[in-house]
Amino acid sequence: MKNQITKWLSIILPLLLGVFLIYYTYDKFTPEQLKEIKTHFRRADYFYIIVSLIISTLGCISRAYRWKFSLEHMGYKSSFANNFMAVSVGYLVNMTIPRSGEFSRALVLKKYDNIPFDKAFGSIVAERIVDSIVLLFLMVLTFFVQFEAVKKFVLDKIPLRETIWVLVIGGTLTIIALLLYFYSRMKFIVSLKAKVSGLKEGMLSVVKMEKKWPYIFHTIFIWVSYLAMFYITIFTLKETSNIGFGAILSSFLVGSITIAVTSSGFGTYPVLMAKILLFYGIAETVGNAFGWIVWISQILLVVITGIISIFLLPILNRKK
Repeated sequence: MKNQITKWLSIILPLLLGVFLIYYTYDKFTPEQLKEIKTHFRRADYFYIIVSLIISTLGCISRAYRWKFSLEHMGYKSSFANNFMAVSVGYLVNMTIPRSGEFSRALVLKKYDNIPFDKAFGSIVAERIVDSIVLLFLMVLTFFVQFEAVKKFVLDKIPLRETIWVLVIGGTLTIIALLLYFYSRMKFIVSLKAKVSGLKEGMLSVVKMEKKWPYIFHTIFIWVSYLAMFYITIFTLKETSNIGFGAILSSFLVGSITIAVTSSGFGTYPVLMAKILLFYGIAETVGNAFGWIVWISQILLVVITGIISIFLLPILNRKK
């Protein structure tokens, strides 16, 4: 019962936050501003959105192809088609319960390629670690390149006392958890260690694999495609087409983090996109229209590829 409540809260709370932000933001707009937002939708050049979706799909293809290197290192083979469809299903599932897509990816390969769940999931965790390192690098780069924007948008809004308390409590809980993990003989801990051993193999596969350079190449390609996809979208509206690289990098990071934290970015993505673009002289009405256009297009891609993959998986893997 407790797990069910937690599951539903993880779905409902981000949606409620999105609804609140949408109401709070658009309630402040005048009828003229709302009309202006609609005008931006009508005048948008959706050719650039189509190009961005093609680039986004190439990134997804590269992610599916990259996955096979860590799996092959552990002695498992899966078809590219299954990898791609598993990734697509994972993106779709992530729109419901945050981070649940990783489990669904591993389950797909368990079902159709008979790859042990813990090994497949371990390789996915390794991917997330590598991707987090890249994201951290981009955050540090943005911090130094666009310090003033980061300071106004983030640092100035974080209460120092609350931040210190969060760090102290979080650090204490982490130390307690580590002590229990390494020294406790509780059955639950012993069982957890057995599962972690399988995850370790998947995670270390990145470091020990023979084809680590192709893996690194695809990692770079994936993130370049993400950034290129976002860059192309700025030409959708005339007002955003001339923003500089710093604004593009800052907006891209805000959007990426928003989607990662809220699972789908519903409501939060357009609002925060408008706020960050406001620092670069883009009117809030333009920023809102831009945010919604980019968000809706990406969500439609995720939904379409995810649903198609769900239907194709059993058909393409039908045993003869």
